[in-house]
Amino acid sequence: MPLSILDLVTISEGSTARDAIAATMESARLADRLGYHRLWFAEHHNTPNLAASATALLISQAASVTERIRVGSGGVMLPNHAPLMVAEQYGTLAAMHGDRIDLGLGRAPGTDMMTAQALSRSSSDPQAFAGSIYDMQGWFSETGTAHSMAIKSAVSAGTQVPIWVLGSTVNGASIAGQLGLPFSIASHFAPDQVDDAIRVYRESFSTEAPTAQIDRPYVMAGINVLVADTDDEAEREFTVVEQMFMDVQHGRSRKIQPPMHPATLAGQGGGNQPMLRIKAVGAPDTVKAQLEEFVQRTGADELIITTYAYDSAVRDRSLQLLADCWF
Repeated sequence: MPLSILDLVTISEGSTARDAIAATMESARLADRLGYHRLWFAEHHNTPNLAASATALLISQAASVTERIRVGSGGVMLPNHAPLMVAEQYGTLAAMHGDRIDLGLGRAPGTDMMTAQALSRSSSDPQAFAGSIYDMQGWFSETGTAHSMAIKSAVSAGTQVPIWVLGSTVNGASIAGQLGLPFSIASHFAPDQVDDAIRVYRESFSTEAPTAQIDRPYVMAGINVLVADTDDEAEREFTVVEQMFMDVQHGRSRKIQPPMHPATLAGQGGGNQPMLRIKAVGAPDTVKAQLEEFVQRTGADELIITTYAYDSAVRDRSLQLLADCWF
């Protein structure tokens, strides 16, 4: 079972986006050495605690400091972008870094509606989304020509960059299945429909679609992970992401906060966040058992983990401990 990483390039209190990007690149080097399969970067905007906005730039830098690990987007929020520009960017990445680039695409804006309007370049309508994917596949093909128009992209021609569909609901799952593409489900923050979404994806999967690029369904499922030397230490460190989600609920805008005792957080009305209930948190044996249970439940082909930490050393320690017990 491959393990991959989703990185949001978190900015901790007292640090800068520059600090966060530098720490992320150190983690990328570590993940590459440890044997993780992919490193994907999310796309978010107008968020003071995340530096994952210019996804293609992060991918390029991470690919430059690694040798083996696949690097990609988790994902490009397509309504924010012109499809041709995406094809040119990811074709350029493949030309620069070879066959290690993934293109994960989502239909959500990855931000608030006002910011989404400022970014908007294409439609989130399912048919328009599918049409954009088909055109991008043309731009990545040997001819480098879109399927719906006589426009060529020389830089992406022949790169065959693999495309994934990201989603968190049965609607996204159905789109991925009908397009015959691999599906990455955002169960790490949207746990309510995970079982139904995976079932719908598998039931709707078609190899007959012109966009199909795999011959059977392939699911990569997201899960929150924090591994430490003891269960208690891991639970304390996990309060970092619980505070982050509590801030969102309360409309509070802060950088990533230090961990606190879980009881203290509970006293403030935090802890046990429903959106974070798909998680594996604890000492190595605890986390391994929780991951195995999640795989058994979902039948996932691959897991993609998200680890938030105030101190990047805590994140790196978690990656190391997980690799030691999983690979």
